[in-house]
Amino acid sequence: MAIQARGDEEQGMAERARFEDGWWQSADGLRLHYRHYPGGADGRPPILCLPGLTRNARDFELLAERLSPEWRVICAELRGRGESAHAPDPASYQPPVYLNDIEALIAGLGLDQLVLFGTSLGGLLAALLTAARPERVAGVLLNDIGPAIEPGGLARIRGYVGKGASWPTWLHAARGLAEAQGGAFPDYDIEDWLGMAKRLCRLTPNGRIVFDYDLRIAEPMRAPEVVAPPDLWPAFEALAGRPLLLVRGALSDILSEATAHRMVARIPGLVHATVPRVGHAPTLNEPEAARAIDRLLARVAGGRTTV
Repeated sequence: MAIQARGDEEQGMAERARFEDGWWQSADGLRLHYRHYPGGADGRPPILCLPGLTRNARDFELLAERLSPEWRVICAELRGRGESAHAPDPASYQPPVYLNDIEALIAGLGLDQLVLFGTSLGGLLAALLTAARPERVAGVLLNDIGPAIEPGGLARIRGYVGKGASWPTWLHAARGLAEAQGGAFPDYDIEDWLGMAKRLCRLTPNGRIVFDYDLRIAEPMRAPEVVAPPDLWPAFEALAGRPLLLVRGALSDILSEATAHRMVARIPGLVHATVPRVGHAPTLNEPEAARAIDRLLARVAGGRTTV
């Protein structure tokens, strides 16, 4: 799969950030985007990062920069997010379609072995991808997601996803995010909020800051025919047999501590790391998360299939 370059100025920025931009095509013809951080040694499998519901490849930027060049890192953007094309039909913003899109990326890149890192929705996709083809997955990181999603957190997500916002400057955007999400990140200062704003938002041609996703991704979540989610425990239990890590924010309203403990009890080899004073979802750059990720990757590099 060819990696297409940007213009000179943007390409220079990409080189400084140590990533290249790549695109692939979905089965229904959408041009989808990923970031590629070259690297890898000793036959190590590449890491494929899958973002959360409203997130994009920038969510993994600092993590990918830290892990490469020792590891090859690929950060995918789901349809309707970041630089990936928006879907003509919002009904396609659903996990089965996302899975097909990611399978097309994996096939296009010729990945016969990989490590999956998934935040929230991305973690659910990682579990389903592993259940479908367990032999190709060398390890999995689940970031603040499990087979049981807390009703309060799900209601919060449904309450904000798809609601647009617009700010005149990055500082205004940072303050807006701090007001809306301060309870989940009580120790963040303005620099932290600016960092989050630049991961979550984009600058429009008219100079406004807006969320960097198609607001219509919320439509399938609000459809009247949507009922209780299926039993996801079998998909998560199928992760056993490889190095596994569950990262949970101590203040998370999506993944409860009780569910995390049940996952450890029911999924052999699952290691659980908690990030204090952080809600949904950890950035994976926190010291507790970074140490746990390094231990996970050490097990992968050592070829160990169990902890």
